[in-house]
Amino acid sequence: MELKPHTLVFASANAHKVEEVNGKLPWTIIGLEEINCHDDIPETAPDLRGNAAQKARFIYEKYGVDCFADDTGLEIDALDGKPGVFSARYAGPQKNPLDNREKVLQEMQTALHRSARFKTVICCILKGEEFFFEGIAEGSITREPRGTAGFGYDPIFVPLGNSRTFAQMSLEEKNIISHRGKAIAQLSAFLKSR
Repeated sequence: MELKPHTLVFASANAHKVEEVNGKLPWTIIGLEEINCHDDIPETAPDLRGNAAQKARFIYEKYGVDCFADDTGLEIDALDGKPGVFSARYAGPQKNPLDNREKVLQEMQTALHRSARFKTVICCILKGEEFFFEGIAEGSITREPRGTAGFGYDPIFVPLGNSRTFAQMSLEEKNIISHRGKAIAQLSAFLKSR
């Protein structure tokens, strides 16, 4: 498959993620729909970096296009780093964000220390060469969901130095300080140099 120059496929079926990065990169970003990919891309690595690489390699090997993939995890200190690499399917294979949040809040009911971090790892493949970028947002877990914006664990995560959850912020505000925003900024700087 031939793409226009300076075009990257974002190997994600999550429309929210694609929306978050659109316009943040100096290259044209297209989703899996636009390359007619409807595969269930494997995510079986034991860590975020491995999953990001696995997803990007799958697209590159099958479609032969420059692409990038990310994997994001929420690491909660009181839960020994869980849900971590299992964040999307923490409450089961149905990957229901509401169930995932409720499970975390249930497990954290008696926790006094609520520190946590979001971590995003991006794997970008250009002409077969792999490049990695990482962003981290430190913060804490609330006792109840707050806000309606964002997705996933956003309603229960307050980034360090803030009183509002990611779900109480505009997309623009969130992108400045979020884990994915930081990783995307690194990817953007890298692409500008290519």
